[in-house]
Amino acid sequence: MAGNDELLVDLLIARGLLTQEQADEARAKAEQGGEPILETIVSLGFLAEENVMMLLAAEYGMECFDLTNYKIPADAVAAIPPDIARRYKVVPVMKNGATLTVALSDPTDVETLDSLRFILKADVEGVIVSRKQIKEALAHCYGTVQESVESFLQDMTEGTVTVAETAAEDEEAGRLSEDDAPIIRLVSLIIFEAYRNRASDIHLEPLEKRFRVRYRIDGLLREVENPPKYLQNNIISRLKIMARMDISEHRVPQDGRIQISAMGKDLDLRVSCLPTTHGESIVMRILDKSSIQLGIPELGFFADDQQTIDKIINFPDGIFLVTGPTGSGKTTSLYAFLNTLNKPTRKIITAEDPVEYELSGVNQCQVNNEIGMTFANALRAMLRQAPNVIMVGEIRDMEAGEIAINAALTGHLVFSTLHTNDAPSAIPRLIDMGVKEFLVASALRAVMAQRLVRRICQKCAKPYQVTAAEAEALHLAPDYFKGMELKHGAGCPDCASRGYRGRMGIYELFILNEGILDLIYNRATSGAIREKARAAGMRTLREDGLRKAGAGLTTLEEVIRVTAADVAD
Repeated sequence: MAGNDELLVDLLIARGLLTQEQADEARAKAEQGGEPILETIVSLGFLAEENVMMLLAAEYGMECFDLTNYKIPADAVAAIPPDIARRYKVVPVMKNGATLTVALSDPTDVETLDSLRFILKADVEGVIVSRKQIKEALAHCYGTVQESVESFLQDMTEGTVTVAETAAEDEEAGRLSEDDAPIIRLVSLIIFEAYRNRASDIHLEPLEKRFRVRYRIDGLLREVENPPKYLQNNIISRLKIMARMDISEHRVPQDGRIQISAMGKDLDLRVSCLPTTHGESIVMRILDKSSIQLGIPELGFFADDQQTIDKIINFPDGIFLVTGPTGSGKTTSLYAFLNTLNKPTRKIITAEDPVEYELSGVNQCQVNNEIGMTFANALRAMLRQAPNVIMVGEIRDMEAGEIAINAALTGHLVFSTLHTNDAPSAIPRLIDMGVKEFLVASALRAVMAQRLVRRICQKCAKPYQVTAAEAEALHLAPDYFKGMELKHGAGCPDCASRGYRGRMGIYELFILNEGILDLIYNRATSGAIREKARAAGMRTLREDGLRKAGAGLTTLEEVIRVTAADVAD
């Protein structure tokens, strides 16, 4: 929507109805207050809302409609389910035979009309109505936020959403009044909707004039319908109670955890609370326990890389490092490796901060620096447990690095993670921590860097031709893409008209050889190590991404976005 609003602002400037100075002022205020820019232009008095609506209607050949004194027919309201109307922010206006007329505020949003035609199996036409009128009409036709929560939860089957009650919640429950019940249901709905939309994170952010809710879906944040600002403190308090936080403390960050059952799935939510200027910001990471059952094939490896991975994880000893930024899927990959190795004949111990998922048959230790349970101390204790396989959540300092390497040198297979941009950089990173070169060379077996790209929705995937801009961004000639099965998602209800559904990994696998060992002893730079690894056949992240784009699994746009830091070889 933000991109479309900018197009409309440019249109107003081109028509002489708005000056560039007014546009810049409105844009700055809109960004500061988190409001749509068109609403800001109207609130600043630069243009009357009626004039904006009339211009848009004339420009896009649509009718401008006024809902002020208009009574929407019941058959029109019945034609659109409440959740569809709220999701697409449209209001039915009239129904004439098989044709349904709906009101929307953005005439450039043709995807909404196309989606409605597909979902409703009807001929849908649009008219332009102000955002304010649409919001009021949605509340009038389908009820307020609290009413919609009650209606939704009544329709849900018994036991769909169950929160594991804690002692703090039981104590608080005795003080809850009937007025608190809608808040409890609203919080449950926010979590349920996030899970139903395959979100990995829920962000509840207090802004100056509104309380913003966003879901991270397939790696990108998407704003959803926001609760009223006046419910902000009630919602945050409820979440803090569920996460066993101190609800009387508003000055310092807090962390907690919520266990919940939704649609028969057991979910863990890692909750972070951070004081901000306009209230406490809550971020919840959704951990679906069923996702840890992924095997190596589900991670997105091609057959050749999978064979290499199978070889590495079956080494009798040594260290295998997985690198990448936060949110790149490192933990998921490590759990997939452990699942493959988890046999009755092996003893596996992990040290994690925090323990994100519980693995059956694996001994998992929670790191807690406040009581001295650091990665290094946990590793020392783990070695006395006679394990075959050790997983260390992250090597953060020289002490943990040296203990992990000593474990590898004494006959253990060790998995861990580092924060580096590419695989070869893991070696200089360990040495910079203070780990001796000969220890790194003796213990390190392989390094894998990874990123996550969005998968093309297979239900709406269509052939696609590379553009000149994409070829230039990739530093490749257009002829490079001949023979590739490039695709992109056209958008359908299954992917919410986004063209993507789910994510997969792209990988940079780096196995040490004698040439690399010589470079390590000589404290070579990461550039020299990378050059040697490339000569030995290592594929870069971008090259692996191009392979997967060429197979129709992801798009070139995704490859460019995720590997923007890669330098063309």
